[in-house]
Formats: sequence, C-alpha cells, structure tokens
Amino acid sequence: MRAATSRRHVPLESRALRSPKSVAPTRLEAAAAGEFRTPLPRAADFAPPRWLRNPHLQTILGSGGLGRFALAREARALERRTRAEILELDGDVRLQGFHTPQHALPERLGLVLLLHGWEGHARSDYVVSVAAGLVRAGYDVFRLNFRDHGDSHGLNTEPFHSCRLEEVVGAAARAFARPGPGLRAVVGFSLGGNFALRLANAAPTRGISLDYALAVCPVIDPAAGLRRLECARLYHAYFMRKWRASLRRKQSLFPTYRVISPPELRLSMRELTRALVMRYTDYSSLEDYLDGYSVAGGRLAGLRVPTTILAAADDPVIPAEAFGALQLPACVELDIAPHGGHCAFLSGRRPHSFVQEYLLARLHARVAHGPPARE
Repeated sequence: MRAATSRRHVPLESRALRSPKSVAPTRLEAAAAGEFRTPLPRAADFAPPRWLRNPHLQTILGSGGLGRFALAREARALERRTRAEILELDGDVRLQGFHTPQHALPERLGLVLLLHGWEGHARSDYVVSVAAGLVRAGYDVFRLNFRDHGDSHGLNTEPFHSCRLEEVVGAAARAFARPGPGLRAVVGFSLGGNFALRLANAAPTRGISLDYALAVCPVIDPAAGLRRLECARLYHAYFMRKWRASLRRKQSLFPTYRVISPPELRLSMRELTRALVMRYTDYSSLEDYLDGYSVAGGRLAGLRVPTTILAAADDPVIPAEAFGALQLPACVELDIAPHGGHCAFLSGRRPHSFVQEYLLARLHARVAHGPPARE
C-alpha cells in the first residue's frame, strides 16, 4: 500500500502558527523557545535513518528499548508530581488514573487525557514519555488505566473487554470536568487510539467538552487486526503472554469468582477471546463483539471533534488497508507515514518519539488561535 499523507486537514492547521504573548509554552528541544513550526509537521516529515526503518525494530525499540535510562529519569520526575486516583463511576465501576499538573507556566494550556494500548498501562514508557513532554510544555495530564491494566485488577470483578466504552467515557467526563483553563484533548495509542476515536465520536452527545483527539496507530477493524496478529507469531506470542498473566492475576484476586479456567488459558487468542465474549458480554458471537468496537468504513463519518489519525504504512500490527477505506468528515486529518512501526516513530536521535513533536505542534496551534468557548 502506498503511503498517503494528509488526506484530510483540520482547518486550523492551514494557518501560520504564532504564540500569543500571554502564552509562552516550550516544546521538547525542537522548539524550546516557543517558536512554533509552520507548517505543522506531517507524517511524511518522519524520516528515520536507514538502520531504523525496519518496522519490527521500530516497534520493539518503541516499547522501551531505546533510551530506557533517560525515560526512567523522566518517569521518576513525573511521578513526583503525580497523584494517583480511583474514579468511582456508574454501575459500581472503578478505574485508576494518574493526574499530573504542569508547573511550567502561570496557568495551564489545557488538559490532555492519555489512553494506553492493550496490555499496556498508564506507566508504559511510551505513555510516560509523551506525558512528560506535555507537562514540560504547560499541559496538565491525566493518564487513565483501562480496567485490569496496570495495578487495577482488583478494582472490578468482571474483566476488561474492548466494548466497555461507557466506563471510559465516564472517566473522560470526570477528567475533563476538572476546573482549569485551556483546551481538552485526548490522545490514544493502538487500542487506546480506537477508544479515543470512539470517545471523540460520542463526546458531543454526552456533554463532554472535547477540543481535539489524536489516535496513534489505532485499531480500525478489529476482525482484520485479529487476523493480522494470528499471522504475526512474534506479536501474537507477546500479547498472549501478557494477556494470560493478566487473567491469572485477576483470578488470584477473585478466587471465589470464575474469571478464567486453566484449560481456557491454553486456548488461542481467537478462542480465548470467544470464550470471554460469550461469558462476559451480551454479544451473541465473536464476530458481533469485534464489530462492536470497530470504527471501520463509515463509523466515524459523523465525528464533529477535530481529530488526527497518525498511522504508519509499515505497521506490523494494524493493517494499513483499513485506513484507506475510512469515510471521514472534513474535521478529521488522516496522516500516514511510510515508516514508524506500531506506535513507535523513533528517529534514533533521541529516545523521544516523533509523536511528541507532532502532538505538541497541533495542541499549540489550537491554543495559539484562542481559548475554546465553554458553555
């Protein structure tokens, strides 16, 4: 598939970027003096060195293999300013989150909600790295753990599945209802990108003030994604190892409740998913469940929140063909890089991902053109 770039554009982004005098955010190294890049960086601008163009190398290093010591320092600094919270939501659901206020500016530029990928968590290296850059630039950050991710397995009896959108919407509403100036944005990676797109789609009808969404390598068509993982032995083994460990931990915390049985843990990804779908959801089949969190085709045609989908044509986990079939409104920017792997986009010059520069440029663009109106 030939890489497409910038097929759709958020109208804001065609304008020159200037920082108002009252706003002096700094950007990671590339724009430390608040000099915003114009035009905005595009996926086509990401050009890693030849040795780092292999999508598998990108993906593996993006999970924490590059610059781990620098990222560990960032994580320690971030955690010193972070408060862990338990969000009490409807239906006796409890989710864990981590709120970090910025200290770079007299007042924040906004609040950004970060959503990790499947079997990742709020303290995953890629989440911490983006969070640290946002806080340094003047944005408050709320990192949400999905149910049964991170250290949250004991908060709810029933296990996580990807159609639990309502609780993520409820958590986002709580996060964005916090007092403070500036924009409200959500950023999601992989499955978190899928949740970010569904959240952005639902936000206007749920009364959530959301100004921008970025989905990085999001799951578009779950059925196609499952088929891709079944053919990618390395990634299938990686996710199954983490998923089985997560289910074992869940069962150990609820010994009198049947979460999973030892024979089920030996099932394939497809059959284990099927078993849990039939036990814990109202879907009548695995196929209906996968369709339940799909955003393929025209599912996002009514999206009204300015949104960017950043993807890589060489992603070994997410089939690139699904992006070309999306029916998107004018407020959605689809930006596909030739390289980048799965949620990595590492240039090799520093441990931080191109995603940081890409995201901050778009957030600063929205801030520079005035504060969003609030009802």
